Amino acid sequence: MTRPRPHLFARSRFAEVCDRLIETVWDRGWDEKPSLDPDYLWTLGSKGYSKEDEYSIRSSEDVEDLRLRLERLCASLREEAALNSLGHTMAYGQLRNAIRKRHALGRLWRERPELASTPIAPPIIVLGQMRSGTTRVQRLLDADPKLAGTRFCDSHDPVPSRPDLRPLKARAALFMARRVNPWLDTFHPFGATQTDEEIGWLSAALSPAAFEAQWRIPSYVAFNEGHDQTPVYREFARMLRTDAATAKNADRPRVLKCPQFAEDAKALLDQFPDAKVVRCTRAQDEVHASSVSMVASQMAFQSDRHMLADLEAEWARKIDHRERRLDQALKSFSGPVAEICFEDLNADSVAAMASLYKALDMSFDRSARDCMKAEIEEAGRSPHRMHREQIEHLLPETG
Repeated sequence: MTRPRPHLFARSRFAEVCDRLIETVWDRGWDEKPSLDPDYLWTLGSKGYSKEDEYSIRSSEDVEDLRLRLERLCASLREEAALNSLGHTMAYGQLRNAIRKRHALGRLWRERPELASTPIAPPIIVLGQMRSGTTRVQRLLDADPKLAGTRFCDSHDPVPSRPDLRPLKARAALFMARRVNPWLDTFHPFGATQTDEEIGWLSAALSPAAFEAQWRIPSYVAFNEGHDQTPVYREFARMLRTDAATAKNADRPRVLKCPQFAEDAKALLDQFPDAKVVRCTRAQDEVHASSVSMVASQMAFQSDRHMLADLEAEWARKIDHRERRLDQALKSFSGPVAEICFEDLNADSVAAMASLYKALDMSFDRSARDCMKAEIEEAGRSPHRMHREQIEHLLPETG
């Protein structure tokens, strides 16, 4: 059972021990503190790959976009994030791995370019703020045998391999993540092969989706919000088509979901103009409280500098920004859009999904209904329901 969370920026003993151990290793010269310089990271991340793997089938614009993103993100991490030793190590590892995955995908597409252009069924895209029920809707849709989802392990590592060791690697990664943050599953229930959001694919293209929920990087967030997202979603589309070919489910509509999509809906829908859209809604005060709680827990162990007022202000701004961007994108989208609200999901998930299917002109048959009921029953045993209790205890004014 998950132990109580004493305050918003609580850390596990394991995280504190790791932070002190890493700092000791650097202080005593047993190993060097890795640099967050973009050239240094690029040299390490691209080791064993060629320049051709960076370009591969990508346009010059796409190649230049990643280089620029890396430069801006590294500067923000060095100058603004106030990372402790554990946070610095995690940032270094994530960026180095993103560069490595970029080259590995490039090599794969040079050898098998057809993977990146695999024809796929029109996807179903779940749009909405984080904490608005998007994960629940995604997993209920994926329970329908006629549809398909993305495994967590495949989002975490988009490079297919034989034998496919990604589930084992994902289990190991989740084991360590839960040791560092024992409250992780109360925010978002994870499973190595469970359907999950495609946040890993966005991170591989250096979208801030996962990064701004871990680190204070305001200049990079501002850069991203004013920057064209088209290169990110061209890469995302290539990953999706490759994953569909590898999973052999290209004929089934893929259910796509990530809160970052709300902010980038225009660029995403430009890649999939034939998509069906589901918009999730929830009262903004509830979204804000839940978002602040989740982000605080992720930031807690990566920096020793925390200001709750700043975090609350930033996520109030972020929620408003995403809502406005999503409204703008949907005004110009001509495809089908269905709306589903958090309260309806809580009241009767099956009835809410039946209405959603009707709005999208999809068949809600007995198989879909039965599989969704099984998913609801399974989700009912998940520790994520404890998060509401945490919010009421830690942010009593929102309870």
